[in-house]
Amino acid sequence: MLNRRILRIKAFKVLYGSVMSDAVTLAQAEAQLDISCEATRDLYLYMLSIVSPLTQIARDRIEAAKSKFNPTEEERNPNMKFAENSLAALLDQDVDFQKIIAKKKYSWGQYDLLLKKVMTSVSSKPYYAEYMASPERSLAEDCKLFTRIFEEEFVDSEELEMILEEKSLHWNDDLAYALTWCCRTFKDLADGKQWSLMPLYQSDMMKGDGVESDKLFVRRLLQTAYSGYEKYSAMVAESVTGWEKERLFSTDVVLIVMGLAEVVNFPTIPVKVSINEYVELSKFYGTPKSRAFVNGLLDKLVQELVNEGAVRKEGKGLL
Repeated sequence: MLNRRILRIKAFKVLYGSVMSDAVTLAQAEAQLDISCEATRDLYLYMLSIVSPLTQIARDRIEAAKSKFNPTEEERNPNMKFAENSLAALLDQDVDFQKIIAKKKYSWGQYDLLLKKVMTSVSSKPYYAEYMASPERSLAEDCKLFTRIFEEEFVDSEELEMILEEKSLHWNDDLAYALTWCCRTFKDLADGKQWSLMPLYQSDMMKGDGVESDKLFVRRLLQTAYSGYEKYSAMVAESVTGWEKERLFSTDVVLIVMGLAEVVNFPTIPVKVSINEYVELSKFYGTPKSRAFVNGLLDKLVQELVNEGAVRKEGKGLL
């Protein structure tokens, strides 16, 4: 599930937190990393579990309309297509999925206001009207609808992000990634595949020889960046004129330290790949000037390490 981009982000956040607190040991940082990685899959499960509660809101509204003193013809004979969608039924009947959700005690019951607001928004959209008007009833069509709902109603939802942050600090910034995997799950189910809990690391989903472990990658990345922080941050300080000592704890420096640790300790990863990854992260976790700063300084310091013979790569074209 987790690719190396998001693993770098998680290692960065843990390292930054460790740097900001002198009391954090490497063992504690590693434990935080494991929790953070597992949390992304937990968020995927929690968001996937919203399908049935959202469907129930539609059913409740239909029943409430039928119970009116003088319901309209449409209210007496409602379109049940969404309320009876097969995706919700499939997940409700999946023993493994329900067992995991129950074990983790996940529920949307206290967030019915959000569910109602989402259902109202969905009901007003042209894509929902088209879905309801189509005579076709299939799991594939239901999955396609929920993909639109997840993409258009949950991405960039401030209210949803506030709820998720309240439930877990480890879910911060992971929503878009978790939603992507929910949508992939909808596609798999539409194609006739049975739901199963995916492996935590993307490398565990790959078959064949030569697949490097992503779990070992992120563990080693954190370990080498943590142990080498003093050395690498000193290199940064020496390379920048007039730097205040306090700025050695900025997100930019942590990203540069991680970049240097990766370049030195991972012989199969091309230098350009490592530099590009941390430059990309600086766009989201730094200041407007971070990209140029991280790019320029990381490139300069990597070249110094290459000249010193501290960087060795396995294969041609990796330097």
